[in-house]
Amino acid sequence: MAEHRRVLVVDDDEVIRGFLREALEDDGYEVRAAGDGREALGVVERWHPDLILLDLMMPEMDGWTFRAELRRHPDLAEIPVIVLSAVRDLGARAAALEAAALVAKPFDLDRLLETIGRVARAG
Repeated sequence: MAEHRRVLVVDDDEVIRGFLREALEDDGYEVRAAGDGREALGVVERWHPDLILLDLMMPEMDGWTFRAELRRHPDLAEIPVIVLSAVRDLGARAAALEAAALVAKPFDLDRLLETIGRVARAG
């Protein structure tokens, strides 16, 4: 069970955002969600998450740009990020993001929750 760990879910797919929010809340996390990187930056500035689940391919501001923006702010750069994406060759393309973990879509919920728990405990 998570101890009041805050997770920000950033994904342009409303169904995935809702599904992950519900699953994480059921697992004891406090969750906020954003539909793209620009919206997520606003959430991060107001509500400092302990962990970010980040899709890469989104309109407005994609995951790479969002992560670059986070890294420009020392107090935000250290927030662990789990990349959750259907990008081909995810490992190679996401390495530059310095992600705490990479999870390919479609994902197995139990494995994803296990990864989130591991990264949250480490943070």
